[in-house]
Amino acid sequence: MSARRPPPLGQHFLHDRAVARRIVEALEPGDAAVLEIGPGRGILTENLAGRCRRLVAVEIDTGLVDALRANPALAGVEIVSGDILNRPLPDWIPGESEPFLLIGNLPYAITAPILFAYCAAAGRIERAVLMMQREVARRVTAPPGSRTYGVVSVASALVAERELLFTLGTGAFSPPPRVESAVVRFRRLAEPLSDRPGTPGFDRVMRVVRAAFSQRRKKLRNSLAAGLELRESTEQAIAAAGLDLDRRAETLSPEEFCTLAAVIEASGGV
Repeated sequence: MSARRPPPLGQHFLHDRAVARRIVEALEPGDAAVLEIGPGRGILTENLAGRCRRLVAVEIDTGLVDALRANPALAGVEIVSGDILNRPLPDWIPGESEPFLLIGNLPYAITAPILFAYCAAAGRIERAVLMMQREVARRVTAPPGSRTYGVVSVASALVAERELLFTLGTGAFSPPPRVESAVVRFRRLAEPLSDRPGTPGFDRVMRVVRAAFSQRRKKLRNSLAAGLELRESTEQAIAAAGLDLDRRAETLSPEEFCTLAAVIEASGGV
């Protein structure tokens, strides 16, 4: 038997219509504007059309763009040709002053960059329902102290509540991928943890998070020192804030990472 070849741009198209309806219902589109990432052959797009106030679908494959635009069921949908990572997510849905919704079957190869793009724009996104590899979904929703807790876990927890809704077998896609998938729903926090008073903001908190996880098996003292400036006064300030540099990154909650970043920022280390 010959090896299964991946599709040209890494797409695995959902063909299970019952699953598509379930994903759209989880988004609760209502009277909102919706941005869809990578509509592909349009199975989610068709379910969304007419169920929301506005639908913008961004597709990188020009052949698929032509097919989507020719689909009479999508006559009211704004089909945009482009690479979703080329601009901030809100820029794809211009003219919207209210928070919008986000949906998509994420291409495996760019799942992480899209997730971080979502986190960076989460203040503008009321809800998101995203399909991704099951293992990535587990990392996104992992709690502190678990083996899968890491950078993407903290990043998403800073800005949203996350819920792993359900998993899908490979047979729901064409061509079938090598791994199972899962659907995660994100709900925007009323106040992102990284925006609370005294916290230096998402980007600066994430710089500390990435440094802390850069050497996952090492203590914070060593992993942070490799990427940030930790003077003796900074270490003393961290201890005074109730944080122990002999802990490992995976044991810190998102709130503790915010505290750590604030202390390091105040000491001139970020």
